[in-house]
Amino acid sequence: MTASLSAPEAVDVTSEEFRRVLGHYPTGVTVVTARDADGGPVGMTIGSFTSISLEPALVGFFVARTSSTFPAIRDFGSFCVNVVADGQYELCTRFAGPAAARFQWLDWSEAPSGSPVIEDAVAWIDCATERVDDAGDHLLVVGRVTALHAEPRRRPLLFFRGGLGAFAPLPGTDRGGAR
Repeated sequence: MTASLSAPEAVDVTSEEFRRVLGHYPTGVTVVTARDADGGPVGMTIGSFTSISLEPALVGFFVARTSSTFPAIRDFGSFCVNVVADGQYELCTRFAGPAAARFQWLDWSEAPSGSPVIEDAVAWIDCATERVDDAGDHLLVVGRVTALHAEPRRRPLLFFRGGLGAFAPLPGTDRGGAR
């Protein structure tokens, strides 16, 4: 015989409670990059990146409507998602801080689209912007993957309950990206 659990009480879903509870779901940390109208590099920290479809290869991320960086990325028409490595935690705050300092003293190369690929990232995914949809106080940006690369020896940076940390695979579960 199993014990039955009583149903939890409903609570008001405030933005604070929503953020607190969803903070219990770990997310990867990415930096989405592109070029501005003058050809300069632009980028921003994103924690809401996801794969959407295998056929066709689509990915997406959510960005606040109030972002001052996203208009340049949207206007460029393509973007590169850089998956931040566990040793690159300072990139999280750098790309959330003042735009002028984001690429200062940072080593990067170009993806096929011309978007910056940050050196030592776990992976990069170069995309053509497919569409931008309204999603509450955010926008959903969908990209068609045009090129990508991963470094299987590197580990990602994770965001969990308001903090940053590293991933350690359980014994016998790490396939190193191999199939």
